[in-house]
Amino acid sequence: MSFNIKFNSSEEKYIQIYRYIKEIIENGMLPYLSKLPSTREMSNIIKVSRSTVLRAYNMLEDENLLFTVKGKGTFVAKVEIDENKDWTINWCDRLNIYAKKAEEMDIIKKEKTYKKGMISFKSIAPNEKLFDIEELKRGFLNLISLEGGKILNYGYAKGYKPFLLFLKEYMEQKGVDLKNKDILVTNGFTEAFDIILSTITKPKDNILCENPTHNTAIKLMKLHNLNIIGVPMNKDGMEVKELKKTLEKKQIKISYLIPSYHNPTGIVMSYERRREIYEILKSYKVPIIEDGFNEELQHLGGHISPIATISGEENSVIYLGSLSKILFPGIRIGWICADKKLISVMESVKRSRNIHTSSLDQGILYEYMRNGSFNKYLKKIKISYREKYELALKLAKKYIPNQYIWGDGGLYIFVKLKGVNSRELLDRCYKKGVIFMPGDVFFTDGKGEDTFRLAFSRTTLLNLEKGMKIIGKEIKKL
Repeated sequence: MSFNIKFNSSEEKYIQIYRYIKEIIENGMLPYLSKLPSTREMSNIIKVSRSTVLRAYNMLEDENLLFTVKGKGTFVAKVEIDENKDWTINWCDRLNIYAKKAEEMDIIKKEKTYKKGMISFKSIAPNEKLFDIEELKRGFLNLISLEGGKILNYGYAKGYKPFLLFLKEYMEQKGVDLKNKDILVTNGFTEAFDIILSTITKPKDNILCENPTHNTAIKLMKLHNLNIIGVPMNKDGMEVKELKKTLEKKQIKISYLIPSYHNPTGIVMSYERRREIYEILKSYKVPIIEDGFNEELQHLGGHISPIATISGEENSVIYLGSLSKILFPGIRIGWICADKKLISVMESVKRSRNIHTSSLDQGILYEYMRNGSFNKYLKKIKISYREKYELALKLAKKYIPNQYIWGDGGLYIFVKLKGVNSRELLDRCYKKGVIFMPGDVFFTDGKGEDTFRLAFSRTTLLNLEKGMKIIGKEIKKL
């Protein structure tokens, strides 16, 4: 460190040197075993005689603040540091409304947590045992070979160019017309949805969605102080009659829909229902945020086109894509496909927050997806998840007394009970080593107390039956 001693004429210089060094040692600025300049070096640094420095060092050694090792130099001794201990701020009193609401709605903190050995129906994360790690390694090595250190430098807010081009082709394969549209890469769904809301909504705007819907989406809508207007669902998705009634009564700014493997119900909305809802929203001039959640897992019949495809050249749909629930969620890659001018503005919004999404992560995913590994992986997981879905549905119907069970595949099913509170049920099951997600966290109006979501992506076939039996037995005791 530098020694910037400002001498005064009222006191001997060696005393001032002694006090200066003593203070910085006791304040912890010179930690234990720090080496001081030699007396000759110090005299040159602070422009005093060597004997003056020597007298100051001797005083410090007499107080056991320094010690000298012959032939090696002078070092700071182990001393009691004069730490600041008196000033304590109660940060909880200084939290803003946003922070308080975020913590209040944090289900990771508020809900029951998984403990080792439990049978878990809670997480909808993909089964990491199905990941093709060798192909991912190969993709990483290819990327580093091609890009070198460049890929580790700052990237572009919009995204890694080769990956952007790949995503455009990917969206075109879904049937999306990209005329006057563009893509922005994001850190998964959460950032994408937050950017969209930050760009086009203001507090107290009405946003329409299915009821129930994705819990993280509910949290973000509330954090943006939006009025959430939930429309009830049936087994084919949002109820059309209720949608029309809502649109007649309310001025809606924008809508948020999950047409494929809806979270939490698992419903895949039919093509006819998608077109009908699109036409209704179009007639009321209500744009759509389409969450392409788990769209790639469709296995019941042919692929159903996203609403973004139905819209054709029209720019009324903001498509939000993510592979997090089926492929490498730790990489945190998502994207927004929307009107070109809107994407340009969102790019600036993103840049003001985190500069860019990791180019390395985008590059690895690009290399993995472009060489055909992704398509092979999709075929494998569709078979695995279909097998689990069919077994989960069969077992749930067999063991769990219910009013209905929804779900068309994917990673979970949704159960409505007959007059049983799912939280009371969870309390009992938790003691038996079984955990699931109560349904009320997905409802926009505080309802759903008699529903719950059963996820099975990471549950073994053996534990599927064992867990379902436990749930069924506990229901009968309530």
